[in-house]
Amino acid sequence: MLDYLKHAYEQLGAGILSKWAVLWPLLAKAALVLLGAVLVWALFKRVLKRVRTRAEKYEFVRDHEEIFGLIQKAVWYALVFVIGIYMLNLFKIPMLDKIFYAALIILLAMPVKDFTLLLLRYLEQNLVKKTESKVDDIVFDLLNKFSGVIIFAVAILLALDVLGINVVPFVAGAGVAGIAIGFAAKDTLSNLIAGVLLIMDRPFEVGDRIEVWSAPKNSASWGDVIDIGLRATKIKTTDNIVVIIPNNEIMTRDIINYTTISTDIRVRIPIGVSYDTDINKAKSVIVDVAKTAEWVQKEPPPKVVVRQFGESSVDLELRVWIRDARKRMDTISYMTDKVKEVFDKEGIEIPYPKRDITIMQAS
Repeated sequence: MLDYLKHAYEQLGAGILSKWAVLWPLLAKAALVLLGAVLVWALFKRVLKRVRTRAEKYEFVRDHEEIFGLIQKAVWYALVFVIGIYMLNLFKIPMLDKIFYAALIILLAMPVKDFTLLLLRYLEQNLVKKTESKVDDIVFDLLNKFSGVIIFAVAILLALDVLGINVVPFVAGAGVAGIAIGFAAKDTLSNLIAGVLLIMDRPFEVGDRIEVWSAPKNSASWGDVIDIGLRATKIKTTDNIVVIIPNNEIMTRDIINYTTISTDIRVRIPIGVSYDTDINKAKSVIVDVAKTAEWVQKEPPPKVVVRQFGESSVDLELRVWIRDARKRMDTISYMTDKVKEVFDKEGIEIPYPKRDITIMQAS
């Protein structure tokens, strides 16, 4: 019995020594490779620092300093990839290669995302801002917001496929989840789609003056567009009130834009005179008043027409063209005040409803 135990112990020790004799060179090679990688990394960082210092004299480099960060990340991942491949071939551990490749795919998603955002920003600065169209603005805005999510989602699916996991159920589940989220957030999605359509159709742009149908009661009913977002549009009224209107609501309403073609508009001002008034004299007086406003255009000239015969007045209408649509209310106020003053001087009556009452006494 003792001889058997002694023999088994000797066999075990010999096996351990044999395995250690095989493993020791592998560990030594791995240590040397890791040490070499550390030295290469330290040398690379020093060289990159010097290159960055010398390249800062160029404007492009100063505006895109993140390029050096991307280069550093790229070299780091390259070292990890090379060392990983070497270790896998050195030790040949089952299943470890699949895990390594899957982890590497997810890690590489980060520099790919950073490079994509850098490329998008470069294109936006050198291409999008030089065009008058707003479509490319919305496209790049969406890409900047969702490119990272898309890249990481694709990386995860590829990593699962490398591990041998069937990704079809995940894709199907994501589709079902997307449909559920779409129903739950249909109003938000509707506003997003309407925002894209607004920028594509361009019924108005930032700076245009439009009617605001949802303005607070007893406040200005028009204002200037200050922002067109994906979800809502912001309009600042002439009372300095910002009205935020969902894009979906804007797309279902008539849009009255005063400045989309030009800032010149025609203003119509109703003026009533009594039936005893000399109509030609009243027209001449009103036209002379209109010509005193410096912002009223000479061509086409101010014009007065008879609209209709009212119950107690002849209803005239002054039509003038002005250079700035934003002075529409100022024009109406100015003309009304001045016409009243001139009518009083010329003895032209501005009528009001009258009733003649005849009292008859029975005999």
